[in-house]
Amino acid sequence: MARACSAAGRDAADVTLVAVSKTQPADALRVLAQAGQVAFGENYLQEALTKQAALADLPLQWHFIGPIQSNKTRDIAARFDWVHSVERLKIAQRLNDQRPAEAPPLSVCVQVNVSREASKSGCAPGELAALAAAIAELPRLRLRGLMAIPAPIAQSADPAQPYRLLREAFEALRALGLPVDTLSMGMSDDFELAITHGATHVRVGSALFGPRPSNPL
Repeated sequence: MARACSAAGRDAADVTLVAVSKTQPADALRVLAQAGQVAFGENYLQEALTKQAALADLPLQWHFIGPIQSNKTRDIAARFDWVHSVERLKIAQRLNDQRPAEAPPLSVCVQVNVSREASKSGCAPGELAALAAAIAELPRLRLRGLMAIPAPIAQSADPAQPYRLLREAFEALRALGLPVDTLSMGMSDDFELAITHGATHVRVGSALFGPRPSNPL
């Protein structure tokens, strides 16, 4: 990450490493936390809640990065610091209404389907501006920016295109006056390319933990 930031002329302190810990046991997260890692990303709510309880003694920051079902929003709103995968206003409204009053506003990113893959979640680029503006009005949420999961580099004739599109969408929101500051893009295989195109958060799993356990949680 530091090398990629240096090559892009960026300060490494401006890029946050989110350790994607789905299917990893709590002990593996504890080892990484002891090495200084703070932000952890989880895809599955029940698995995440179990690990949060086991690691409650550590000052960790929890990011929800998976698809969100309506019946899961209450626990997500109460137990996470960030949500990267908001793609519908209904989900944003539920997170807003269920965020505890004593907690700070929940940081959220809108997930955008920049590669237009039928198998991927995310709002269509043409729907983004209206959705982001509506989320920005919700008092218990803090709109932070955008998230995407681009198609694998090997499958694209122009691997950089999804990252450029997300960065352009981000700049368009800023031009509308929305206070966005976050581009969540890049994983183990592409985080360097994402950093080149302005990623502020990279979501890295296997490069940190190794292969997923054969008997996941």
